[in-house]
Amino acid sequence: MVAHVKSPDSKRPAPAYPTRRSGGADREQAKSANAMSIKWTALHEAAAAVSNLAEIPPEFRTPDIRNFPIIMRDTGGWRFAMARDGVDDLAAMMEPAIAALLAIEAQGGPTLPAARALWQEFQSARGALLDLVPPLGIERRR
Repeated sequence: MVAHVKSPDSKRPAPAYPTRRSGGADREQAKSANAMSIKWTALHEAAAAVSNLAEIPPEFRTPDIRNFPIIMRDTGGWRFAMARDGVDDLAAMMEPAIAALLAIEAQGGPTLPAARALWQEFQSARGALLDLVPPLGIERRR
């Protein structure tokens, strides 16, 4: 938003100085949503590798799963903040676990039990994140 003062030679007010508006916050949220979207995709690619090690067939990603970052960005508020933090937490949990699985596999060790446990943890954590999607009837921000 811009504050205006009257210009002596015009009927239209001339801008005096810019005032702070949520535009900066909106840009930051958009950047944060983009980062979350990239992490969300990477998490699912990593989870596909885990499901392969766990000998679980590849899953079909529903629209709610595929579009989760967009839905949360559009929802905004506390739900978006919790989703962003939850995706960060899930990535922080998955990264060392996958590294350990790959190290076990490289040494020829059994990965099936650990991979199945990690797959279940991923499913559980992702389910909690998907519970943040607002129920029908709650409007998203536009």
